[in-house]
Amino acid sequence: MNQPHPDFTGVWQANIQKSVFRGPAPKRLLNRIEHCEPEFIQEMIVTQASGEEQRLAVRYLTNGEETANAIGGATATTRARWEGAELVIESSVEAAGHTLHFKDHWSLSEDGQTLTMAHRDDALAGQIVVHEKVLPE
Repeated sequence: MNQPHPDFTGVWQANIQKSVFRGPAPKRLLNRIEHCEPEFIQEMIVTQASGEEQRLAVRYLTNGEETANAIGGATATTRARWEGAELVIESSVEAAGHTLHFKDHWSLSEDGQTLTMAHRDDALAGQIVVHEKVLPE
């Protein structure tokens, strides 16, 4: 029997203390996700320790179809696909004459309240960001 895929829809705030960052940890990291299979839209707000805020919006298709998103002055080419209950998002980014490869593994806790984003075998290997669902006000 096929299990339905997890629904990542919601507002998620990173628990900085529970997370492991490759590089300086942000002061705050907030993700707003709209997930309606196979479309997946992510809006991220990163607040650096200095207080500087960066906003990023990306769109993926979870069926493995390639998408392109502008990130900072670069273009990221992305393919997202399911591996069981885990969403694997692979991206290539051309920046400053180099190509960076990222492979992000997303999983949702059984209670649906914790979203874990883990980089296992890419340019950010070892980075694990633990997000907690923000309840609507």
